[in-house]
Amino acid sequence: MMSMSLEYGPGDALLVVDLQNDFCEGGALAVAGGAALVPGINAEIAAARAADALVVASRDWHPVDHVSFAHRGGPWPVHCVQDTDGAAFHPDLALDAATIRVSKATAFDADAYSAFDGTGLAGYLRSRGIERVFVCGLALDVCVRATALDARREGFTTRLLGPLCAAVVPEAAEETLGALRDAGVEVVAERVP
Repeated sequence: MMSMSLEYGPGDALLVVDLQNDFCEGGALAVAGGAALVPGINAEIAAARAADALVVASRDWHPVDHVSFAHRGGPWPVHCVQDTDGAAFHPDLALDAATIRVSKATAFDADAYSAFDGTGLAGYLRSRGIERVFVCGLALDVCVRATALDARREGFTTRLLGPLCAAVVPEAAEETLGALRDAGVEVVAERVP
């Protein structure tokens, strides 16, 4: 799979959001087309690495009785419980030892959709001289959206890799992309030949 022909550099970070087993087909909170994103995202990881860009992978990392779960009154089924197969990154995702892994929503009593929420990621990226963040992964209308909006709020030039995202509610994709554009996120809507 060829990359999207984006130009990465040392001041860039590729942020892969929540490409975990529970969000892919067969998982507890599966997003249609989730697993199909892996080859394209792997191509972007390779391109970013070749250009000395930082690669970051976020993950939901919930305690067993997390507040977002339906049995606790939350909106979601049990998913991405710490140290379970469902919480693991997709097995074909090409994350090497140099990949920065960010765990979110780890407290029992608070949810977090953005990779920036309570993780210290913004400060870490600034300390590494990162100015641009490229965002892809799952799910477009939930955690990808929150992460891209927070990246902009934190002052990073933010590009969403549209073809490398999938939505929980596909009908919400256009509205989500519009909200991201309105917030100043550049949406790369098509693969570059």
